[in-house]
Amino acid sequence: MRRIYLLIVCFSLSLMLFAQNEKKEEQLIKKNWNFGALPTITFDTDLGFQYGALVNLYDYGDGTRYPKYNHSLYFEVSRFTKGSGINRFYYDSDELIKGLQTSFDLSYLSDQAYDFYGFNGYDAVYQPDWIDTESGYYKTRMFYKYDRKLFRMKVDLQGKLVGDRFRWISGFNLQNFKIGKIDRDKLNKGKKGKDILPDVAGLYERYQQWGVISAEEANGGFVPTVKAGAVYDSRDNRPNPMKGVWTEAVLEGAPQFLGAESSFLKLSLIHREYFTLVPKKLSFVYRLAYQTTLAGKTPFYYESQVITSVLTGALSEGLGGAKTLRGVLRNRVVGDGFFYGNTEMRWKVTRFNWINNNFYIGLNAFVDFGKVTKKIQTDFKYTGPTGFYSTDPNYNKPNGEKMHYSFGSGLRVVMNENFVISADYGMATNKQDGTSGMYIGLNYLF
Repeated sequence: MRRIYLLIVCFSLSLMLFAQNEKKEEQLIKKNWNFGALPTITFDTDLGFQYGALVNLYDYGDGTRYPKYNHSLYFEVSRFTKGSGINRFYYDSDELIKGLQTSFDLSYLSDQAYDFYGFNGYDAVYQPDWIDTESGYYKTRMFYKYDRKLFRMKVDLQGKLVGDRFRWISGFNLQNFKIGKIDRDKLNKGKKGKDILPDVAGLYERYQQWGVISAEEANGGFVPTVKAGAVYDSRDNRPNPMKGVWTEAVLEGAPQFLGAESSFLKLSLIHREYFTLVPKKLSFVYRLAYQTTLAGKTPFYYESQVITSVLTGALSEGLGGAKTLRGVLRNRVVGDGFFYGNTEMRWKVTRFNWINNNFYIGLNAFVDFGKVTKKIQTDFKYTGPTGFYSTDPNYNKPNGEKMHYSFGSGLRVVMNENFVISADYGMATNKQDGTSGMYIGLNYLF
């Protein structure tokens, strides 16, 4: 996927150049409402141009809690010229209800080319030649894609258990998935010659033919979940801590009495730790996470969801992509249970005041890793003369799963300690995971 983030890159570079000549000043104490805003401009060969904007509003009150905020409101509306888009409102506050951290998310997310590489990591063979238009083995650029539309309403609450650091977690999440094969006619609109997508069944359709994806799950469904757990949080700053621990244990269930088409219970354990190496400048951080299904059957379209106590972006999915294994293909590692980790060195290169706001430029280097620990059952069935067996090495490599690795570096432009523009470039170490990825968005990874 080729993306060009013109305005964000130019904005980041201009700040870096400005910072070289700006005299450092004492940090300003922010009060009342402040905001960060960015245009969204990207390009994708199959989806077209993305355009839109995002705005993040912060209320610092009288400034006595700065850089902590009283309220945060995030809005994003963006579109691809051929139909995909993000429509999101996110609210976060510990002042709305005294004594409770309250987060609310309302989103409608459409993706005309949602990544699907099969189940169980390396057990599912990835064939890059099949999506390469210059290869003699080319099938279609959309072979590992399907169309997904997701509506989500999510509420998360945290309250004190012992002191200010040990807290309980609860929440509910209503998600409706609508899934289908790619809209080839729509994606072919305006295309000519070899750019036209051929009429070839993708992996999602083949998994239905082989009986791996059931007819009941093939079109998506409604997934209402409730969760409960506990979190210990001693971070000194939520957006980019220099010291502290953030660890959590969460149970999430989808009961049928709430309307779930398939009931299940999942466990998520995440531990994050932050170490100061040079005060106010350099830190080492890491995250280790484990997620698994304890009971019931999880629909295949929900297996890519990564459960956390709080969202840090529009999506929390993987493994692979911007939020988990940077540089690895999005959703490359999907299983009924998985483990993943991230290590980062974070350097705050320079601080400066500009347009009456506090800024700093940050750089980071990282290594990411993960693997499936509990596999999804894949009973391939022969469906006629054009069907395939599970022994076909073009699609399946039994017991092939092992640890996936990636590494890379990134840039951060941060305003008032909370509004974080991020850019990461990651590279996969195994060609079965793709080659590399560029991710530009908001916030540190964790």
